[in-house]
Amino acid sequence: MAGYGADDHPHGADRLCETGDRVYSRAVRRGRVPRADAEPVPCLLELALLHPDPDDMDWLVPTAPQEVMTRLLRGVHDEVSESQRRVGAAVAAVERYAGLGPSVVAGAGEGTAIRVLDGLSRIQAAMDEATEACTTEVLTVQPGGIRPEHELTEGLHRALALRGRGVRMRDLYTHVARHGQGLLNYLELMGGSVQARTLDEVIDRLILFDRTVAFIPANADRTLALELRHPALVAYLVTVFERLWRLAIPLTAPLPDTGIEGISHREQSIAALLAEGHQDAVIAERLGISVRTCRAHIARLSETLGAASRTQLGVRIAQVGLDRPTSVTPLTLPGQESRTVR
Repeated sequence: MAGYGADDHPHGADRLCETGDRVYSRAVRRGRVPRADAEPVPCLLELALLHPDPDDMDWLVPTAPQEVMTRLLRGVHDEVSESQRRVGAAVAAVERYAGLGPSVVAGAGEGTAIRVLDGLSRIQAAMDEATEACTTEVLTVQPGGIRPEHELTEGLHRALALRGRGVRMRDLYTHVARHGQGLLNYLELMGGSVQARTLDEVIDRLILFDRTVAFIPANADRTLALELRHPALVAYLVTVFERLWRLAIPLTAPLPDTGIEGISHREQSIAALLAEGHQDAVIAERLGISVRTCRAHIARLSETLGAASRTQLGVRIAQVGLDRPTSVTPLTLPGQESRTVR
């Protein structure tokens, strides 16, 4: 085996060279290989994948693949442990160096571009801070159905503080929110400082302050949030909001008639989502209604359109043109939106 060494085969057992893979595979299949076959691949002996046959030294027998795997996993574990030790040492060093100088508190606009807020208390604190710094405008998207009273009460102090400083607010809701008395009371209290519009469905919750900082949820139960200060991200979210706002219907305007007797605007929205193939639970979530209410509307749709099955309902929806969502460009009269009465 003279002339061959580890430098010629710089790899481990997890990534054999082509020749080594071929010889080791042959040894596993046959139980052993001639020693001469392994001369071009000393890596197999160096990695202990082959070892001499005690009954015949001219032959080499393979180490069991299971044993090789155990060795590899042990090596990986050792590498991970060493990496964890190095990370711990690096963190300790940074903490030690950070403690040598005075504490530096970043200003409102000097934070990181994306900050993860973990827990309702941290989210609330960040929102309060952004509210205090806001001077001109707040844009919000509020998904779901009728807003619970406790949610409206929790945000009321921030809204009143903004109104007191002359900050203008624009809110987007789903059409279902029109039927919530709590929201009606909130808008009546806020007066002309708040404009509100509604859509069949909106994106997930979004709050934008002065077009410089945005808050969005980072998990389903909204116990995690992202605070975004990256100009490109914030500008993108502002564009999304403005386009939704243009398509939405002012609260002072009634929902458009479907043009089909016996079918409400909400049922038309449900029909369009049914035509896209969505299940009842998905439709209910997107429109901000309960699954039970959604199914009641589907039953009325079936009755109105004379459909005896779900498949037939899909056909009827397409026949009468309900398979397309409504497209409305609202006409807003000067001063109309500042009203909060539906």
